[in-house]
Order: sequence, then C-alpha cells, then structure tokens
Amino acid sequence: MSASRIDVAGVSVSPDHYIDGRRVASDDTFACVSPIDQRHLGDISSGAQAHVDAAVTSASLAFPAWAALGAEGRLPFLRRFAEAIGRRADAFATLESHDAGVLRSRMAHGVVPSAMQNIAWFAEHALSLQDRTIDTPQARHWVRHDPAGVVAVITPWNSPLLLATWKSGPALAAGNTVVLKAPEWAPLTSSLLADCAQEAGLPPGVFNLLQGAGALTGAALVSDARLARISFTGSVATAKWIAKTAAENLVPCSLELGGKSAFIVLADADLDAAAATAALMYRNAGQVCLAGTRLLVHADIASAFTEKLRQIVERLVVGDPRDATTEIAPIIHMRQLERVQGFVERAVAGGARVLWGGARHRYGEQYFAPTLLTDLHQQDEIVQQEVFGPVLTLQTFASDDEVVDMPSGTDYGLGGVCYGEEAHAMAIAQRVRTGFIWINSFGIRDLAAPFGGIKRSGIGREGGDWSFEFFCDVKDVVVPRQPFKASFSHR
Repeated sequence: MSASRIDVAGVSVSPDHYIDGRRVASDDTFACVSPIDQRHLGDISSGAQAHVDAAVTSASLAFPAWAALGAEGRLPFLRRFAEAIGRRADAFATLESHDAGVLRSRMAHGVVPSAMQNIAWFAEHALSLQDRTIDTPQARHWVRHDPAGVVAVITPWNSPLLLATWKSGPALAAGNTVVLKAPEWAPLTSSLLADCAQEAGLPPGVFNLLQGAGALTGAALVSDARLARISFTGSVATAKWIAKTAAENLVPCSLELGGKSAFIVLADADLDAAAATAALMYRNAGQVCLAGTRLLVHADIASAFTEKLRQIVERLVVGDPRDATTEIAPIIHMRQLERVQGFVERAVAGGARVLWGGARHRYGEQYFAPTLLTDLHQQDEIVQQEVFGPVLTLQTFASDDEVVDMPSGTDYGLGGVCYGEEAHAMAIAQRVRTGFIWINSFGIRDLAAPFGGIKRSGIGREGGDWSFEFFCDVKDVVVPRQPFKASFSHR
C-alpha cells in the first residue's frame, strides 16, 4: 500500500494504482513528462502481472453485490461520482493540460462537464433497462439486461478523462465492475478519477485503476479469462492484438479505432461557415480521431474556400495550453511529433505541395504548425493513413458521384462532415459509407445517439442503448399464454 502523492501545479495526485479501494504502489515506475516543456511531472507506478491479478480479482469479488443493487440502488453512488468530478473540475483541467497538453479552457468548459454527464446520464438511463416485454399470441417475453461481469476499459492519451468516463459510466450503470487501464503518456486524470470514485463511496473493487505500458500491463489485462467485456479506444494495430487475445477466451470487444474522415464542401456551401468549421480540424493539435482531415472541395469553389481557410489559420494562436488565448497546443509526445513530421516529409518527397505549415512550429520543441497539403492522389500514404496531428489534405472533385466515392477510398470509416445546401448535403451523406456524418456542423454529440465506425475504424457502437447492449447479457424470460403441454408428438 502507498500513501505517496505528487504535486502538479498545486494539484495533488497519486502516482499509484487503485485496487480494491486502496492505493497500491509498484516497484517499477515510468516517467510522466509534460508535452508543454518536457518537464518531469512524476514517476508513475507500472503494473505487473500481480497488480493485474489483484485488480481483476477485486472486481470479480465486488461484482455480485454491485450487480444486485439494481439500477436504482446504483444511482446514488454514480450521482455522487459525477458530483465528485465536478468538485474537482479545476484540478482535472490543470492536470490534463500539464499531462496531455490539452487546452485548459477546453477542459474547463467542455471536457469536465461532459465527464460528469457521462457518469450521471448513463446512471439515469439504466433505469430504462427494467424488464421490457414482447407480447406474441403464444407467449409473453420479459427481456432483461443483466450485468455481464468484469469490464476492462482501455483508453487513449488524446482525451483521457472524457473517454474513461464515456466507457466506465455505462459499464458501471449497467451493474458491471471496472478495471480501467490508464494511457501511459497521460495517466494523471485517470488517477484523479479514482480519487473521485473513492470519495463517492463506490464499494471497494467496483472501480479499479491500473497504470503502465500497453505491451505489459494492458497485455496482461486483456489476457485475463475472467473478463466479461473489453472496451478499447486506440490504434488499429493494438485492436487487432486485443481482438486476437480476447478470442482465446471468447470475450466480446468494443473497438473504437482510427479515422480518416472526409470534410466535403459542395459547390452550394456557405464558404465562410465551412472554412470556420474546417479550421476546427486543427483542434487538440489534430489529435482527434473523428476530425475531418481530408478536405474534399468542389473544384469551382476550391480557390475561394482555401483562401478563407488560410485567413482563419493565420490567426490561430499556437502556444501554452494553460493560456486562455491559445488555440493550438503541443503534440503529446516526441515520438508522435516525429511520426507526424515523417508523414509530411514523405508526402512532400512524393510530390505533395505545402500550402501552409509543413514543419515544427517555432513556439516549442513539441509543437507542429497547422498544415495543409495538396496536389495529392488517392493512393498516397497521407491520404490513406491516419496522421493524428495538425495536418489536413486538400483534394478537389467535379461531381457528386465522384465525391461520394472518395471518402470510401480508404480502409477507415469513422465519421465525416458535409457542407452544402441542406437537401443536397443530406443526399450526399446518405450515400457516403461511414459510421456518422455531420451536416453543416461538427462535433455535435448526444449520449443517447450511437457512436462508432465501420471497416478499420472499429467494431460496435457506443452511446445510449447501444452501450448497454454491449455491457449487458440480454436474457429472454418466456411465459406461455396457455398451459404448456409437453409431447414428443408432432401431430
């Protein structure tokens, strides 16, 4: 057991795991480094097999009592959990800004309120999972949503708090117990989330936190045969390994993966609105899976659109994410920055033209300038593969039939954006193969609506009833209308 804490800009946070309602330290640690200035924030406990075993055991033992509470019994715990997050809003904003380079203003006004809602809304929505009936002439069916068991939640580094609550909220509300594996590049808000779970009085073992590298801690977790579900957001390569490992134990997986989404601008679009929205694709330094990074613009308006976008991008403020005026923050890690830079350099070597950006930004070591590349072909690597940085590509089209085919020309199919006269944009949206698409807008999310992609962008849907369908075992209890007479006869 450990009582150690580290201090990050006045916020105290534990560097240790949270297992069975208490903090547990590891002999092995890894360094947590801020992307803002490469400052060492602290040494974080790294989970070994023994820690994974303890966390899953704790969750397994806590499951029967938590499940037996029912949705109404769990509701007060989860309301307190959401309220505890709200009371620590400033601390969450401070930590994730230092730890992941996320804009502090975005944390305070967007992410923390959404994290609270992720817990509270699903807790309320779980009440609707009471027995549902299906009446037929032969029988009445009571359809139940029973808790599945222990859920492994594995989240990425680009939005740690939001995604941890987006997955843990419905899992806990459905009556499961959770083992959260924090992202090793940005673990601190997950640790503070464990403090909130403890403050809310969640029984020991209901919510557990493991920290460490995916190849060690994550691998040990997804290999555990006691898991009932695995919910993962991250890379395609890691998802393939998780799916293969989970298959050995027949553990269902929900996989939300990468994107290479199109941002379509039709000839009848409002160009000022389209350009303003396109600039949002640079948000969070482009480290957003659902961003429309492939600008597909009608040839007739391409020059005008590009100039409007340029004027907006030139005014974007690159700087310290703790500053309220900053709009473009650092890349999370030097390895990720080098990956982004490599994509751009290979594209330019292959004939792409840089309209702006294209290199590291002078502000700091882990900053990359907002970039737009053109003169590209469909088969080019940068058109096909997710860059996950502030890099957009621009291609033109001449007809609706042409642009409908272009978004489907990659292995991904997560989201999309379409700007144009509404009926026209709707007609295009209905033909594009993707998991979701925004018309004349971007980023509108509702917890009741489905979220997820097709092809290499993932398996399954999250949100509303779709989350509960995954996190529950659906049972049909059948009662006949008439007394049942058993007979081997077919007459």
